[in-house]
Amino acid sequence: MQAKIVLYKKVADDVLAMLQQDYQVVQFDGVDAGSRAAFMAELQDAVGLIGASLKIDAEILDHAPRLKAISTISVGVDQFDPADLRRRGIVLLNTPDVLTETTADTGFALILAAARRVVEMAGYVKQGRWTHSIGEDCFGTDVQGKTLGIIGMGRIGGAIARRASLGFSMRVLYNNRSPDPAAEAAYAARFCPLGQLLQNADFICITAPLTPQTRGMIGKAELAQMRSSAILVNISRGSIVDEAALTEALASGRLRAAGLDVFEREPLPADSRLLSLPNVVALPHIGSATHETRKRMALCAAQNLLDALSGKSTPNVANPA
Repeated sequence: MQAKIVLYKKVADDVLAMLQQDYQVVQFDGVDAGSRAAFMAELQDAVGLIGASLKIDAEILDHAPRLKAISTISVGVDQFDPADLRRRGIVLLNTPDVLTETTADTGFALILAAARRVVEMAGYVKQGRWTHSIGEDCFGTDVQGKTLGIIGMGRIGGAIARRASLGFSMRVLYNNRSPDPAAEAAYAARFCPLGQLLQNADFICITAPLTPQTRGMIGKAELAQMRSSAILVNISRGSIVDEAALTEALASGRLRAAGLDVFEREPLPADSRLLSLPNVVALPHIGSATHETRKRMALCAAQNLLDALSGKSTPNVANPA
């Protein structure tokens, strides 16, 4: 009898077939209150788990005594407790490389959209308000030649820096756990303390992972250090920013604009005050959401899981011993 893998996110047929070659696969198209009990029951004899967008907590793991590996179809691992998984002898795998460029594209799209008021001005036209030559009330701000501050110089931060420096002649400042000599050499990026970055950047882009250290790191005090002309972009995790403080800063004019792909609560509630602000570009967490990238992520996650279960080494272990 084949060992079992539980899949908790729908994937393409060829990805499913890849897993089914050597394993029995039970597939859930997401897990909600109605399917949670059935999901837990299937975990009892599962050796592998693969999916995305589900908090894998201790209750779930307690129902999976034979579990050897979990492969998440994402780069972020904030839905897991890596230390607890290590204690249980469960390998956690992620997909760190395949979504880098696509997510960086999203980040730079938000920089441009917020700076040039793209969404707001598109609405202006569609609402029939473009009845004469535009005036200063419709003007945006330049991106070319400005200063970009990047919080988190990982793969995605580096890809943002490349676009900024080589494509838009931007000065790049960055804050990270440690200096990145490669980024400094390639993009003339300058490592600096967070406060200095906030005070000197025209655009601040957050690409840091959500950790206990980064949760809430951009709050009222940090927002107050930014220039009133600054634009904040977040493509990492919503909980890195104090959303209430950000909303107040944007509403009061303390901050020029924000481009946000992530929020403290997702989906963003329809009554969120952020949605009433014209200087906010809000996206539904589309960072890696292209057909090509999501397919590559699923293939990578499937291969990660197959390698881990067969004892092969993989560079994508997110909770190394």
